[in-house]
Amino acid sequence: MAAAGAHRPGPLKQQNKAHKGGKRHGAAQRRAAGEAGPARSPAGPRLAPPHRSLPAGRVAVKALPRRRRRDLGRVDRRHQALQLRRQRKEAVLAEKRSLGSKDGPPHLVVVVPLHGGAAVHDTLRLLQSQDSAIVRVDEGRAGGFALLCPRLKQRWRFVAAQAGDLHAVLDLAKVADSLLLLLDPADGWDSAGEHCLSCLFAQGLPSYALAVPGGTDLPPKKRIDAKKKLAKAIEKRFPEAKLFPLNTEQESSLLLRHLAAQKQRHLAFRDRRAHLLAYAAEFVPSQESDLVGTLKVSGFVRGQTLSVNSLVHIVGHGDFQMSQVDAPPDPLSLNPRVVKGQKRSQDMDIQDDSVNGAEEMEEDVKVLMKADASKQESLQSEVVPDPMEGEQTWPTEEELQEAEASLKASRKVVKVPKGTSKYQAAWIVDDGEEDSEEDDDEEEDDDIDDMMEEAASQEGEGSEEEEELAEEECETMTVSECVRDDHYDEKVEEDEDQMLERYKQERMDEMFPDEVDTPRDVPARVRFQKYRGLKSFRTSPWDPKENLPRDYARIFQFQDFSRTRKHIFRQIEKEETEGALVGWYVTLHVCNVPFSVMESFKDGRPLVLFSLLPHEQKMSVLNFLVRRHPSNSEPVKAKEELIFHCGFRRFRASPLFSQHTSADKHKLERFLRPDAALVVTVYAPITFPPASVLLFKQRSNGMHDLIATGSLLAVDPDRIVIKRLVLSGHPFKIFTKTAVVRYMFFNREDVMWFKPVELRTKWGRRGHIKEPLGTHGHMKCHFDGQLKSQDTVLLNLYKRVFPKWTYDPYVPEPVPWVRDETVPLAQEVEME
Repeated sequence: MAAAGAHRPGPLKQQNKAHKGGKRHGAAQRRAAGEAGPARSPAGPRLAPPHRSLPAGRVAVKALPRRRRRDLGRVDRRHQALQLRRQRKEAVLAEKRSLGSKDGPPHLVVVVPLHGGAAVHDTLRLLQSQDSAIVRVDEGRAGGFALLCPRLKQRWRFVAAQAGDLHAVLDLAKVADSLLLLLDPADGWDSAGEHCLSCLFAQGLPSYALAVPGGTDLPPKKRIDAKKKLAKAIEKRFPEAKLFPLNTEQESSLLLRHLAAQKQRHLAFRDRRAHLLAYAAEFVPSQESDLVGTLKVSGFVRGQTLSVNSLVHIVGHGDFQMSQVDAPPDPLSLNPRVVKGQKRSQDMDIQDDSVNGAEEMEEDVKVLMKADASKQESLQSEVVPDPMEGEQTWPTEEELQEAEASLKASRKVVKVPKGTSKYQAAWIVDDGEEDSEEDDDEEEDDDIDDMMEEAASQEGEGSEEEEELAEEECETMTVSECVRDDHYDEKVEEDEDQMLERYKQERMDEMFPDEVDTPRDVPARVRFQKYRGLKSFRTSPWDPKENLPRDYARIFQFQDFSRTRKHIFRQIEKEETEGALVGWYVTLHVCNVPFSVMESFKDGRPLVLFSLLPHEQKMSVLNFLVRRHPSNSEPVKAKEELIFHCGFRRFRASPLFSQHTSADKHKLERFLRPDAALVVTVYAPITFPPASVLLFKQRSNGMHDLIATGSLLAVDPDRIVIKRLVLSGHPFKIFTKTAVVRYMFFNREDVMWFKPVELRTKWGRRGHIKEPLGTHGHMKCHFDGQLKSQDTVLLNLYKRVFPKWTYDPYVPEPVPWVRDETVPLAQEVEME
């Protein structure tokens, strides 16, 4: 009875899996199955071993190779990680050993004073006064010296940057192995030093050391307090930095040991390109002109192997070709016999081109390589557009007959004076044709509206014209501040009025973005005929090859930019280039160089050369991702001329600002926003990222203000920048879902022209135009809900815009930064 009355499980009873204890799982089980038994198919059933006979139509499964990276055991994985760690450590040690040794270039240290009271000359003199094992090589007017230590097998080259010369500091930082930043013991750095540090951090800071010369005249207690304040002040800029006092020879020896042993920080844009800092230079004028000739630049190759067939870029002067590379004796050799034999070449004044040339001619110079015309890179930077491109080669008979028929139909009788030829008669037009041509000219003039469309009203347009005229007058009348100016008040008043107008425009653009008033004297369908409506700014299509400007026929475009970039970088990693190796002392023969480059070198400015990667001399459309620098608050309008420092280049251009989004269309920004990252678009030579970018704006007195920093985003001419215009109207009569809107248009034809475009309101309603009412621009509109009386009806129009071709490789030297009185460090820390 008990068995008959027991509970029986139903069909929905849970069935648990049996426990598989003692069996192998995971990767170990798969390895064991692959080693011991036959392979399994993806579906799971076991296949017959390969040696057995298979049925007809069946093919044996090919055994997959063992994936060691995934299936390594624990011990093997540990050994692999240890090997990788050792390789990285050995690479760092090898880099340290090669820098400053006999096989590598001298350790280049750039001394940068960050305060007007920093003792630069005392620091250089203290570094020279080492023990007798270090040989000092004076470089004359170059502003530096070399330290040779045969016992330690180390050599350094120190170059002092001129205080206040921003271009010299940035150019030297591009090629420096280490920066020696000099601080004031009491104030640290001043306003000019702060500006210099901002630029260095934005460009890319190499390895650095902080030195504090002086401070021995302070009492011991105040000296300790000043050191604590200085250490607290540098925590924000240099979190893990150590301050090195620099008052004795022992302290300078410790500093040199730190510079030689510290880990080198890499800058990507220079590590992939060969570069050198000129140690000596000679100018040989050409036969045609004394203003252009061959520049012989001597220096140590750094970064990558230098090929004579590649192009070189002289920072601040342009791109050039090389004709020859020589190998003169090393002037900073660690071998004492070589140094003794080169005594005359070391004692010469390397800034004097005539003496330098005479000495080099006497030396035993070896020619390393000469340029091959078939392999040498071309200097062509632009495409020469063919106006007949796309035309037919020869018309057919049918086309000739159609052309003849249209010519007969277009013939007309014109009254001409006696003796007039047919050619002259073809240029005589009737009065009706003159009227039509004048109408066409008026329409074309109305189309040229790049600046007018950005204004918020007709009054704003007039003020912009006055502003441009005032800027031109101000530029032509600018004089030095040290000279007494009787019209100072007038110019100050003009500058203030212009700046006030810019602030007003920026404020209006923030409050009413992209809104413009419909003109009453010009029909809206004519004024905005280049614009179109979009159903959705995000999803509506826009052809990137549509209505391109003439400037796009002059630029180069890659079929796949990222693929080309990877291919070039892969060749660099494989070291397939033949040429002068890193660490060699060479002389480059640079062709067709203007004499102004030699004059700049004679004046004490650094001469820096970078080799160009393939295609980097060609023009294209560059997009930079930048963010407004917090030190600048003045409004910066689109299409204003700015100064760009992009990697190893610097140039002037008028950029466009656009939003940084992941969509295929990007809205134009009329001003540089302080609260968001924007994309800057310009015509410029191709540069392969990564590369840093700094944007400067030149004042009327010649000073350069840092306004934005960022990096190179991509080289992409197909990036679509869309300019939006918003026409606004006001509800006149409101019904349940319809409303009568006025002040958007002022004639009936404009309402019918823009009828297909969708409407929206500031409060989120959407609708469309149903019909015009009357002849004064009133229109009946239908919405998805009832409007509020305080709502505003908007109509969006869009047009693609392109940057202006204003690229100029010449950038004038900036006026030295004015050093303001420094704020005490304690107050600086409290303010931060």
